[in-house]
This record gives sequence, C-alpha cells and structure tokens, in this order.
Amino acid sequence: MTTLRGFLTAGLVLVLAACAGHAKPDPAPVPDTTPPPVRVVTETVTVRDHEAEQRVSRLELRLMEREAQVEDLQVRLDEARREVVRSMAKVQTLATRAEAASGMAEAEIALRTLRRSAGGQAAPELAKVTKLIEDATKEFNIQNYGGALWLANQAKATAGVGRSRFATGDPAAARPGEVMFAVPLHVQTLSRSKMREGPGTTYRALTTLEPGTSLVGFSYVDQWMRVQDDSGRAGWVFWNLVQKRQARSR
Repeated sequence: MTTLRGFLTAGLVLVLAACAGHAKPDPAPVPDTTPPPVRVVTETVTVRDHEAEQRVSRLELRLMEREAQVEDLQVRLDEARREVVRSMAKVQTLATRAEAASGMAEAEIALRTLRRSAGGQAAPELAKVTKLIEDATKEFNIQNYGGALWLANQAKATAGVGRSRFATGDPAAARPGEVMFAVPLHVQTLSRSKMREGPGTTYRALTTLEPGTSLVGFSYVDQWMRVQDDSGRAGWVFWNLVQKRQARSR
C-alpha cells in the first residue's frame, strides 16, 4: 500500500512537472508608441533695414545740428536786442512816456489775444511775448521810453506770428495730441495727395492736391500734418507726401 501511494505521488509530480514545462510564457510587454512631448521654443526674429537705420541716424544728426544752430541764433538775437535797447537808453529818442505806455498796452492786448487763439495749446510765442513785455516794463521804469516802445513793438509782432499759426481753424477743435510747429513750415506736395478733414484715412477727403502744390504746415498729429494752401483751404495730409518747398530759380 505504501509502495502504491509512493508510486502515485511520484507520478503526480512527473505530470505536474510536464505541465509546467509546457506552460505558455508570459506575453512580451507592448512597446510604448506615445511620441515624446514636443518642446516649442518661440524666437523673435528682428528684420533690420540697415539703409533705413542709417537714414534715421543721419536725420537725427541733422536735427541735432539744426537745434544747435537755432540755439546759437537765438543767443545772438537776444544779445542784438539788448544792444539795441542799450543804445536807445544812451541817446535821446523821440518816443515819449505816453507813446511807450500806449505801445506796452497794445502788447498786453496782443498777448491776451494770442492766449485765446492758442486755446490752451503750447505756443512758443507766448513765452517770448511775455519776456519782451517784461523787458519793456523794466526799460519804461528807468525812463528808456524808446527802448520800451521798441520792445513793445517786438512783442506785438511776435504775437502776430503766433496768431497766424492758429488761423487754420477753431483752436478749441484742436485734435488730441496735436503739436504746433515752432514756426510754420513751407512745404509742397510730392504727388497727387488727398487733403483730408482730419488726421487719418478714415476722414473725408476735402480735395485732391496736384503735385507741387504749395502748402503751409502748422502742426502735426502722429504722421499727419495740418496744412493750408494758398487759397485758404485747410486740412490734413500725410507727412511723406510733402517735402520742403523748393526755392524758385531767379
């Protein structure tokens, strides 16, 4: 009996071993086909126009040169004005106290008129006229009536220049960001150009200007210039459609 049980046990072991030898192997792992994450690198490429940069640099240098020239001329003008006034103080002039006082009063009126015309805008003539009137008052107080009258007349003339720059329309209707030129610019059109009601292509075209049309520029907003032609029509033109007016050959 014991022998039979041992035989059966041994047979069972052999059967189990045979089954284990024929068991299916574990399946191979499925490869991961998910693509790796893509890293996006954003680079800003600046395209530089060297010719345009050189032109801008040259224009900036010319502007610095012109500003220095203007400052030098202003210094010389102020000195010449002081010399004229000093000369009038040394010699007997025909101007009387009443004439000097009248001239100074007219200069004050011209200054107030200029302020109203400017409508709150920055006008370089305001400071100049104010300074001339102050100088005239000083000369009047030391009884240099000829010098006081001369300075008062200078103040009135300067105020007149300022008022002429605001003559293109209602100053109260000045555009946001509008900047007045220090002096009116005498320009002409390069080609057929639209004069518009406002500073932009969305504004109504008032008229078409022929090439070579003479204009006077008074102010600008961004790249648009407020201009007036010889007939008195006022409007806006794009800045690159005009150039400095050519001097007529004699």
